[in-house]
Amino acid sequence: MNPPFHVVFCGTPRFAVPTLETLARAGFEVNLVVTQPDKPKGRGMEVAFSPVKQSALALNLPVVQPEKIKNNLEFRAQLESLRPDAIVVVGYGRIVPQWMIDLPPLGNINLHASLLPKYRGAAPIQWAIASGETITGVTIMRIDAGLDTGNILQQHEMEIDHEDTAETLAPKLASVGAELMVDTLLSCRNGTIQPQAQDHALASLAPILRKEDGQIDFQRSATETYNRLRGFQPWPGAFTRFRERQLVVCSARVADGNFSLPPGELIIGGSRLRVACCDSVLELLEVQPEGKKRMLARGFINGYRPHAGERLG
Repeated sequence: MNPPFHVVFCGTPRFAVPTLETLARAGFEVNLVVTQPDKPKGRGMEVAFSPVKQSALALNLPVVQPEKIKNNLEFRAQLESLRPDAIVVVGYGRIVPQWMIDLPPLGNINLHASLLPKYRGAAPIQWAIASGETITGVTIMRIDAGLDTGNILQQHEMEIDHEDTAETLAPKLASVGAELMVDTLLSCRNGTIQPQAQDHALASLAPILRKEDGQIDFQRSATETYNRLRGFQPWPGAFTRFRERQLVVCSARVADGNFSLPPGELIIGGSRLRVACCDSVLELLEVQPEGKKRMLARGFINGYRPHAGERLG
């Protein structure tokens, strides 16, 4: 019978939940779950638990939510007393300090949602889609002092469907990553994995998203704009301006034809709402005018009666 495998789990978002649940189901001793402090959420600003905390409580696992960890002596003493074999980190949202990196014999093992060294940073799923990638995947790596620069333990590739958004792709990557984490941890303990250094010359960044990333620039091609719309779901989305008010583009597709019009100019034909991009045309399928509900293109045309020559942006 194998000896118990003791881990501390650090994670916060929904993406991390499958890994936590899979570890518990696979028989790992999850001695502590570390997650971000509760935060007010929604219009009522009611305190909301992170998805990882909700999962941990359902699994009857102990939870701790330190405000800071780098110089937190109480938290450090707690982890040192647990003597974990490994610390598993999935979207925790804090920089792991050196004392945590050095603590467990198998190190801090991280699930990252890209094929490192591509898309290092906070938003790898979003930027991979926005950049037009057709292949992505997950990486299990051993954390070091850099930003997603540690040695690779295992990777798994996955195709990005043409209609995938960040919302549809993330659960698929999370599920694959959870199973890969279990296999990686067991292989690390058995000594059957050979860590591989990353080629830093091939690195690209996936920085945290900003509101302005969702601003549509019709100087880009229709394909680029469509990919960014898919990647930046649910936030910051894709938005422009129509008649001096914000217009959110909820769904779109690349259209056939080239009307040789200035970027941003509307093309109205029947119930179709199209807009010129730098060298191509984007068809807007569903939009949300400022202060209104989402509506199909037909409803927007009937309600606002845009005319040829009007521009977005």
